[in-house]
Amino acid sequence: MQITRATEYAVRCALHLAFEPSGRVVPRREIASAREIPEQFLGKIAQRLARAGIIRIHQGARGGYELLVPASRLTLLAVVEAAEGDLVLNTCVMHPRTCSRTCVCAAHRVWSEARRQLRATLAGVTFAELAAQEGPLPNKRR
Repeated sequence: MQITRATEYAVRCALHLAFEPSGRVVPRREIASAREIPEQFLGKIAQRLARAGIIRIHQGARGGYELLVPASRLTLLAVVEAAEGDLVLNTCVMHPRTCSRTCVCAAHRVWSEARRQLRATLAGVTFAELAAQEGPLPNKRR
């Protein structure tokens, strides 16, 4: 399993916003440049984050993105699932009716437990914690 480029960029975007004071609208160009995200792609990713209620998109000359969920409450799981959708290791875990062997399949239990552990790990990390570990970007990139 590998996360998509869109998910990686969504995490970078949220992490950038986690460094900002509450309520600050950060220009898209600033985030794209600082976090090495293609600006057009960032626009598409931001729409996913906005639909999930993680950010607000401000239009116009002074537009940009604003983090709606405090970094101390925003989990890595929330951003990953906003970008990817539900984390699924195997279709039968999310849709047991698609597999007639779900009730007897030993692997099904392993897939379910692996998904549970992955979700718990991602839910246990906030963007405030990530920001504290990363530290600020050098001024030349901000």
